Amino acid sequence: MTKIRVYQLAKKLGMSSKELMTKLHELDVNIESHMNTLEDEVVDLLTELINEEKDSKGKNNSNSKKSNVKDKREEMQTEKNIIHIGKKITVKDLADKIKVNPTQLISQLIALGVMAAINQEIDFDTASIVASEYGYEVKSIQVEEEENEKIEEDLLDFEDDPETLQPRPPIVTVMGHVDHGKTSLLDAIRKTNVTAREAGGITQHIGASTVIVNDKKIVFLDTPGHEAFTSMRARGAQVTDIAVLVVAADDGVMPQTVEAINHAKAANVPIIVAVNKIDKYEANPERVKQELAEHGLLPEEWGGDTIFVPVSALKKQGIDELLEMILLVAEMQELKANPNRKAMGTIIEAKLDKGRGPVATVIVQKGTLNVGDAVIAGTAHGRIRAMIDDKGKRIKKATPSMPVEILGLSEVPDAGEHLYVVENDKKAREIAENRKEKLRTEQLKATQKVSLDALFEQIKKGEVKDLNIIVKADVKGSIEAVKQALEKLSTDEVKVKTIHSGVGAITESDIMLASASNAIIVGFNVRPTTPAMDLAKREKVDVRTYRIIYNAIEDIEAAIKGMLEPEYKEVILGRAEVRATFKIPNVGVVAGIYVQQGKITRNSKIRLLRDNVVIHEGNISSLKRFKDDVREILTGYEGGLGIENYNDIKEGDVIEAYTLEEVKR
Repeated sequence: MTKIRVYQLAKKLGMSSKELMTKLHELDVNIESHMNTLEDEVVDLLTELINEEKDSKGKNNSNSKKSNVKDKREEMQTEKNIIHIGKKITVKDLADKIKVNPTQLISQLIALGVMAAINQEIDFDTASIVASEYGYEVKSIQVEEEENEKIEEDLLDFEDDPETLQPRPPIVTVMGHVDHGKTSLLDAIRKTNVTAREAGGITQHIGASTVIVNDKKIVFLDTPGHEAFTSMRARGAQVTDIAVLVVAADDGVMPQTVEAINHAKAANVPIIVAVNKIDKYEANPERVKQELAEHGLLPEEWGGDTIFVPVSALKKQGIDELLEMILLVAEMQELKANPNRKAMGTIIEAKLDKGRGPVATVIVQKGTLNVGDAVIAGTAHGRIRAMIDDKGKRIKKATPSMPVEILGLSEVPDAGEHLYVVENDKKAREIAENRKEKLRTEQLKATQKVSLDALFEQIKKGEVKDLNIIVKADVKGSIEAVKQALEKLSTDEVKVKTIHSGVGAITESDIMLASASNAIIVGFNVRPTTPAMDLAKREKVDVRTYRIIYNAIEDIEAAIKGMLEPEYKEVILGRAEVRATFKIPNVGVVAGIYVQQGKITRNSKIRLLRDNVVIHEGNISSLKRFKDDVREILTGYEGGLGIENYNDIKEGDVIEAYTLEEVKR
């Protein structure tokens, strides 16, 4: 027998903890609490003694009252009442569950050394000990929920037998910078390989299209950009098999091109580069190769593994070569799925149609989806009333990699949600209700994203192995130095990795990438845009801005070592736009401001932003409404603001007001 606690042994022997404690004191075993652990020898001796006592009492006093009580207790132990509770429960609720007087329960708790009033909460372990005294077994709701969820997931999405797998068409996402010809390239591919008008507007409307090349299918996803690609990945949806990166030969690598590369790399998807607009006079494909090589995409002819295909969407040049390369990469990936099982797919996009109700575009990933199937997608459920393919035709079934539009869901699901086929409507409704309940509970708890403040604790628990960082700065020169300096901070426990870097303000795209990759954003002399700040709050992304590079290095190094103790926290009060400037003799330049968000207070600190780059940080020298000095100006009001010892204010500048709040150590 292994080591055992006093209350556990009492349970096994069919007696109360108090009786066992008395027996232990008789044997001179020094035990103070019901929670103490007993050594093996003591356990064996006790078991032997108590069993002997039971036998003798059974023979001599078979009709005695004491024997009846023990028999009753043993009966309760064999046929235990089971109650379910969460991590904590109030004394009153527990008393109701085990059907005893709360006063009696409080006395029992005091005997255990727990002082609790009738409405106070006790933890799961204490509740288990007390309930066991009255013949009840306590089970955790959370553990049961987790087990049920695991069973549910295993039933909905399971691994198929390798023998049942059959080849499926590749799913391709076209990415790249604005105006580099993504849409033109997709149109050229469709017109070359799809019967002309059949696809037209419907393809755009459904968000995906199927192309047939050499009797093989390729599915192209039309995404509004890499933001959608990432927001889907943030929900755990890995739909894309291959990413085609479109780069204009006359324009080269642009900021969005770099973002697209980082998003595709973060999703671990093979990249094929389509060098577009090669028909232009100023086209320079070699420059594109050179620039992309700097971002880790080395062409095959240079000894790398990235396929480059020169194309012209306008002149329909190189389209066939591009499609052949896509098929080649797909062949190397050996994409397979089992069509003979309950379907599982991913929602690409969804909307509410006035005439048809919730409409969702789905890419089937496993199995075959049929009209009439009962389905579940996130918190939405229903029965498929109709399916429409990318040519606008109504179809009865959809096989793996096929994009279809479905009707019949109870609500509009989120893009990136998995769609599963279940046995019947009742089961679908039940799962949806459980998910809604869980979602409500999760929304009450704050999402735990990685942050510098809690980094050391997360490293200790083994939750963080890689610390992903996104670096944004005002000039390109400092980015490389920053990246190298931060990556040198890697230790045995945690590896610091820069997953994206760029010049300019911290945007919503950066926040979404940070959310999907659980990254921290580090900004130098740049600030987040207002929508980005709101999104960072919602997504719980840690955004750190610095003026001095060494401060960032010190902060991250201290966080990794667990010594980061922030003394002050910055609280943004509001933002105002400079709409006019006035030169006042003996005072200097005063800004005529309009408060767009929050408020500007007289004693707050301010920073002056020009194109979201920090120009100056300082204090307010004067704050007025008309001719009166005021303490604060609220949202939607105008006023005059002077900055202490600073006059270089221009129309269009943004003034951000903030205060530093002391954080208790």
